[in-house]
Order: sequence, then structure tokens, then C-alpha cells
Amino acid sequence: MSLRARLTLYYTIVLGAVLVLFGLAVYGLISVVQLRQVDSALERAARDLLFVARVDDQGDIIFIQRVSFDSSVISQVWNTEAQLIGVTQTVDPQSPLMQPLDASVMESEERVFTDALIGGISYRVLTVPLHSNGMRVGVLQSGTSLSIFDALRTDLVRYLILLSGIAILIAGMLGLVTGRRALAPLATVTDTALQITRADDLSRRIPEPSDPEDEVGRLITAFNDTLARLDKLFTTQRRFVADIGHELRTPLTVVRGNLDLMRRMGRMDEESMHSIEQEVVRLSRLVEDLLVLAQAESGKLPMDRRRVELDSLLLEVFNQVRVLAGENIKLEIGKIDQVLVCGDRDRLRQVVLNLMANAIKYTKPGGVVTASLSKDEQSAKLAVKDTGLGIPAADLPHVFERFYRGDKSRSRAKDGAGFGLGLSIAYWIVRNHKGDIEVKSRPNRGSTFTIRLPLADENCPDTTSDLRLEPSFPVSSAATTAPLPDAQPEHID
Repeated sequence: MSLRARLTLYYTIVLGAVLVLFGLAVYGLISVVQLRQVDSALERAARDLLFVARVDDQGDIIFIQRVSFDSSVISQVWNTEAQLIGVTQTVDPQSPLMQPLDASVMESEERVFTDALIGGISYRVLTVPLHSNGMRVGVLQSGTSLSIFDALRTDLVRYLILLSGIAILIAGMLGLVTGRRALAPLATVTDTALQITRADDLSRRIPEPSDPEDEVGRLITAFNDTLARLDKLFTTQRRFVADIGHELRTPLTVVRGNLDLMRRMGRMDEESMHSIEQEVVRLSRLVEDLLVLAQAESGKLPMDRRRVELDSLLLEVFNQVRVLAGENIKLEIGKIDQVLVCGDRDRLRQVVLNLMANAIKYTKPGGVVTASLSKDEQSAKLAVKDTGLGIPAADLPHVFERFYRGDKSRSRAKDGAGFGLGLSIAYWIVRNHKGDIEVKSRPNRGSTFTIRLPLADENCPDTTSDLRLEPSFPVSSAATTAPLPDAQPEHID
């Protein structure tokens, strides 16, 4: 059953239930009102009859004058000997109306209303005991036929059923029509989804609804957003597969070429083995970086949450990368504050190494790379600024994507560094530390990468882990053992 049919059925059932309850309420109300009117008529008739009734010296009931009564009401007066003293209507002596209207309450000492069946006709009966000087002298019974009221209630039930059926039928037809109109956008969503599935084209979008704020409009907006995200994800995946294939092809080609060369030579060649070893190391580093990136993106990257002296870490990395800068690039330490953050020292060290290495790599000889560290009441701010090539505005939104390179002409280093993963890994490591990383750049004017991390709180352990994560580029042993510079601003040529 379609959604439209189900909704129509549900609403029709609800409407039917409401109409049934409404009909019962109307039927009950009319019945109560009618019964009150009948009881009032019986009380008036009894009161009028008692007004002209007296008890003589012998204790018999007599009527002092003749009174006209309601023709629909019959009243009887019985003495204590169960003899009929008077009746307000002329009836056949053999008629059931010459008998007590309700014999079951003839001995009642209280005034009471009852329902009785007389001659196959329903009657409403009022029984009133009669007393004189504390002595019971008789019984008054007034009754009226309920046949008219029964017929009226029967007609009422019939009309309620008929009108309810017509209302339910009309509501069902209108529900189908309005349901079709209201759910028409869902049919469009279904058709578009089927077309996307058949054509494998995630660039298609559902037309914007007339009312984007209702439930269907929000559904279409969410569906279009999902399509856009899926399109972006699949595009990224395709680019990732192409990039990883390109990254793997070069080292594998080198390995295969050197193996073929040694096979033709028929002997082991040291230079070829060294080249193979370099390419294998490069492949291992690529796989390791991809694994770290996958763990970081999924939020499952192992983190050693400890207090980290970010200023000491920056000075350590600064001292390490001096070997990369050489003599042609100036390294500077700007403002540096003492800062404690809670995180994984090795991962944070990897982030700073990647940022410093990228800044040095894309800065021309004679340029300057500056690192600074400051803090406010809630966060630490670490910035790496260079005067290098800069990043075009069109490439800025993509710099943290895997394998992304804005300048396709840039060549990779011979040692295999520069897979296009460093910034992406840095981005996710910072995110896993509940921080933010951003970049500002102008072509030929340089770039500034800024990291913001929350300061360490009292719940963060004091000691740090002894584990260290190796940088994703070669660093000489001299750089790792060189003494740390002072924590004062300095200028290094």
C-alpha cells in the first residue's frame, strides 16, 4: 500500500472515530433532554391532578372539580384497596391502561420515575404515593408513551450514520487528492534518485520546492545536501585513487626497472639495490602516512593525552629544521610565550614539523620563515609564516585535502618527501586535539599557517610519553642532537 493510501486510510479512520464519538454524544444529549421534558410533563400532570384531589371523612379520595389534562399523559389514582378511583382519559375497560401502569412500584413510599412496557409500547411512568394525616390513602401514577421519542431517536441514529458515511467518503476522496498533491515532491525525489542510480550522475539535483520550510521542503534540501556531499566524496575518492596510483607507479617502475637491469646483468648491482631500497622506504612511508590519515579521519588515532610544553616543542622543532633551511633561508623565532596544552607530544611535533618543512620547501632562497607562539585565556596560537610562493585563492579551500597540489609543476624531492599528505595529516591531528588550523596566503607574498589549541586544564596528566613519532621527511642526526636555542627571539642567518 502506498504512503498516500495509508495516510488517507489513517485519517479516514480517525475521522470515523471522531464522528462516532460525536454521534454518541449527540444521541445521549438528545435522549437526556427528551427524558427531562417527559418527566417535566408527568410532574405537571401529577401536580394538576393532586390540586383538585381531596380526601373525604371516610378516607376516600374525591375530585372537587374537573380539570383538562395533557392528552398525551394518562394519570391513574388508586386507593389502598388496589381499586382504580379515577383516570384522566376515557379508555376501553379491557385496555391494559386500566391496569396499574407499573405494578412493581405500587407499594413504593417515594416518588419514582420508571420505564414500563404496556401493550408493546414503551411508557415513562411517574409513581407518587398519596398520604393524608400521615396515613397512606392511595397511589398516583402518570405515564406517557415514548413511541414518538423512540421514533425520533431511531431517525436520529439513521441520519447520523448516513451523514457520517457521506462525510467519511468525502474526506477519503479529498485525502487522496490532497495527499497526491502534497506528496508530489516525494515522487520527484524518487524519480530523481532512480535517475541518479541509473545514470550514475551525482551532479543532478531535485528542483527546489515551493515551500522550503515545510517537512517535504526540508527533506528535499537535506537530500540535495546529501547528494552534494556524496558527489564531493566520490570525486575525492576518484582523485584519491588516481593520485595513489600515480604515487605508487613511480617507485614501482623504478623497482621493476632496477630488477630488470640486474637480471640482464646477471649479477647484484649495489647502486640498483640502493635505488630499490630508497623506493621501498618511500612506499613504506606513504603507506604509514595513509594509515595515520585514515585513523585521524575516523577519530581512532591513538593519542597520548599529557601536558605538553608547546614552547619547548616549538624550539626543538625549530632547531631540527635548521638543516633543511641551509644557508639560503632565514629562520626566525617571533614572540614566544610559555604555553601548556593537553595532547600527544609526538603528534603535535609532527604537525609543527610538517608546517615548518612546507614553509622552507616553498620559500625561495633569501626568504624568511618565522615561527611564533602566543596564548590568551582559553587557547594557544602557534603560527608559521613564510615569504614563499604563496597559494592562489582558488587553491586555499583544498590545501588540507589528500594529495592536493595547487601547482602541478612542482616536482617532488628525490628522497620521496612531499606526497601531499602532510597538511592533511596535520589538519586531522589538530582536529583530534579539539583545535583549529587555518591558512592565509597571497601569491608571491607568502603564507601563514595558524594553529589554535585549547590550553591544558587541571585534569590533564603532568608527565609526557616517551614515545616519539618520526617526521615524514629525513632529518640528520646532527639536527636532532644539536643544542636548543634560547627561548628569546632570535634571528638565524
